[in-house]
Amino acid sequence: MIPTITGLRTFDIRFPTSQELDGSDAMNPDPDYSAAYVVIETDAGDGLAGHGFAFTIGRGNDVQTAAIRLLESYVVGRRLDRTLADLGGMWKEMVHDSQLRWLGPEKGIVHMAISAVINALWDLKAKRVGLPVWQLLAGMSPEELVALVDFRYLSDALTPGEALAILRRAEPGKAAREATLREIGYPGYTTTPGWLGYDDDKLRLLCKQAVDDGFTQIKLKVGSSVEDDIRRLGIARDAVGPDIRIAIDANQRWDVGTAIAWVRELARFDPWWVEEPTSPDDVLGHATIARAIAPVRVATGEHVQNRVVFKQLLQTGAISYLQLDAARVAGVNENVAILLLAAKFGVPVCPHAGGVGLCELVQHLSMFDYVAVSGSMDNRVIEYVDHLHEHFLDPVTIRRGNYVAPTAPGFSASMRPESLARYAYPDGPVWTQARVGSAP
Repeated sequence: MIPTITGLRTFDIRFPTSQELDGSDAMNPDPDYSAAYVVIETDAGDGLAGHGFAFTIGRGNDVQTAAIRLLESYVVGRRLDRTLADLGGMWKEMVHDSQLRWLGPEKGIVHMAISAVINALWDLKAKRVGLPVWQLLAGMSPEELVALVDFRYLSDALTPGEALAILRRAEPGKAAREATLREIGYPGYTTTPGWLGYDDDKLRLLCKQAVDDGFTQIKLKVGSSVEDDIRRLGIARDAVGPDIRIAIDANQRWDVGTAIAWVRELARFDPWWVEEPTSPDDVLGHATIARAIAPVRVATGEHVQNRVVFKQLLQTGAISYLQLDAARVAGVNENVAILLLAAKFGVPVCPHAGGVGLCELVQHLSMFDYVAVSGSMDNRVIEYVDHLHEHFLDPVTIRRGNYVAPTAPGFSASMRPESLARYAYPDGPVWTQARVGSAP
């Protein structure tokens, strides 16, 4: 019997993080970190399944989950070997669908649904060959990697030939870089101290704890009140000293003029970068801000909807740091394209990971980038948030501020079955008990 893909199961998983204001910022004061979760099943008889998800912050997670279910017909019934052997073709087939494309194109709920499915297929592929995704990607030839990428809309900035040259240039030293990665890991920075809903005492305590834990960079949320931001940054700078980098994150709060004025007010605290200072779609606005606030740097990416917008941010010099997200664009394939674009323009990639499961995913992308694309960790850090890792079978490990390279096969995306059951919305025990507790 030739193995096929037999099922696509979805789960609406939500965690009540709003209760402690974990994840709170100027634009999202009460997030419930959530995952529109998918499991792809086969009849291969090896017990392996592919796991993926799209990240949301609560309401609307049911809509995102329904969008993932919409893609069932694309995968169920397909031959397993042919599907996993051509994930570049699979990506293009879903993204270029003539009717689904009208809902984007290449943005929003459908694009994120494709991300969940594509990432689940990569998880399954890596499990079947017994490698973590970062190592699977790093072991592919330049030609195989270029075949994953859709160069439509990119060729004015990056051609297939240029992508091949970048990858071939990185081939010498790959084994040595992989050994280094296994020995020391990949640098991280922590957002754990900086949620906007935390009081001053908690901010001070968590800043000091971050330094004790070995982090050399932290991040604070800003944007609700300039006076509050001045106070909070003063507390943070006093707690960590002058040598620890402090990034700030406005989460799209400002228009262009406000961003410039606000960051100039905070410049006395030597912020390393300002993240999402304005709308993620405003490429020219980011470029204007970057020129006006230098030497403070601009970073963005977690809400950038596709590789085309990243291309424009790079072409205009609008960002000093590119913050790709593992689940916002359409999965591994599109993120390979974005990593290649960043390498072409010489901009460091510092992934966004402020959400359930995102740390688990993006570590693979940064580690692949180091081994096989950029060949560098200079000025590169992966965001780390100390929330909800216990719900994953292969959670991230942090040692002295560095991500430890994962060794388990797959994309580190598999949630524990008991967590899927407990946090299912609206009928999981966590949510039914919450409704009982709030009843009059």
